[in-house]
Amino acid sequence: MNIIITSAGRRVSLVRAFQKEIKKLVPHGKVFAADADPEASAACHVADGYIEVPLLNQPNYIEKLINFCKANDIKLIIPTIDTELILLAKNEQLFETNNIHVVISSEEFILKCRDKRIIHDFFESKGVARAKEYTKDNYSLPLYIKPLDGSRSVDNYIIKSKSELREYHFKNDKLMFLEYLDHNEYEEFTCDLYYDKNNILKCVVPRKRIEVRDGEVNKGLTLYNDLVPYIKEHLSYIEGARGCLTSQFFKHKNNNSIYGIEINPRFGGGFPLSYLAGANFPKWIIQEYLFDLEIEESFDVWENNLLMIRYDDEILVHGYHG
Repeated sequence: MNIIITSAGRRVSLVRAFQKEIKKLVPHGKVFAADADPEASAACHVADGYIEVPLLNQPNYIEKLINFCKANDIKLIIPTIDTELILLAKNEQLFETNNIHVVISSEEFILKCRDKRIIHDFFESKGVARAKEYTKDNYSLPLYIKPLDGSRSVDNYIIKSKSELREYHFKNDKLMFLEYLDHNEYEEFTCDLYYDKNNILKCVVPRKRIEVRDGEVNKGLTLYNDLVPYIKEHLSYIEGARGCLTSQFFKHKNNNSIYGIEINPRFGGGFPLSYLAGANFPKWIIQEYLFDLEIEESFDVWENNLLMIRYDDEILVHGYHG
């Protein structure tokens, strides 16, 4: 009853969280990692073992992953990056026939999340406000530009004057011109949401983004605020949602207005704060998918006002010749 975390990269904290939780329930359980360059992956070196996998666009990726899982008694796959989600979701039944569970949302819901325009429409259908999208010949300044399928804040721009606009912004059809939600008026939150196998919301942890580095939270704070009952009211059930969802919201500082920004149907880089605060998603995943247990509502199990300050650490690999 082992676990593998794919595209492990530098997700050391996530590997360690699953290692800690599986030992409590399966004393001899192990957590493996997969990466295209495992010798250069910190998470692979702290895992109980690892596999070098082909790039996602290679035809033998799924076959190699399944064979490794079967050889190492791995029953649970935890994906971590956007680009692998569709591939794994498409092959979910193939994994199931080999008695391997992938903790992943449905392909249909993942596709919604990958397109920012579609997820904006999804928010609207759930009664959640979203930023207005302008046409490129009729917009108001300031505005926010981002790609409809982007991640990690790549190609994101705050435009306050026409002089900052470039031909690239107009010619790139993937770039959206959006209403700018001023950080002087709004606070930005990343919320970790847990959905059980039946697509029912079981936990919400809002994390205030205090400082971001390379698109990932470097300083964050858990806050039990209006977002918890708001998300419970509007997103208590999402067709196809399973496991950890990482969703961004903007909350006005002085009134009750809340805007939905995006949803990533996977663990986010800042999830360790929610885990350390007491939202034990790894434990719930193991209980649900390995022991077929029902997960209870857990909206008040985590510590409020917990500040996380990240710093760089070292992983040493002796005798490295790569």
